[in-house]
Amino acid sequence: MKKQTQVRLEEDVLAAGKAAAAARRLDFNKYVERLIIEDTTGARAAGMSAAQRLIDEHGTFLDDLERQLDAPYAEPHPGAAA
Repeated sequence: MKKQTQVRLEEDVLAAGKAAAAARRLDFNKYVERLIIEDTTGARAAGMSAAQRLIDEHGTFLDDLERQLDAPYAEPHPGAAA
């Protein structure tokens, strides 16, 4: 059984939370529930740690790949509209 609670948030924090929930296609209550679960179970920390390991191990490769993918758009081509 779920319990109801009341949380008071600053207006901009509430708006940011609702936008984040919508971006994840979650209703606000489910979004808050997930944040709490991720925080209290260590899931978020584990995910952040995994992301940091990925960056540490492959960051240079990813940076180089990004530069290669961006290169065709870096300088205007002759005759191209500005």
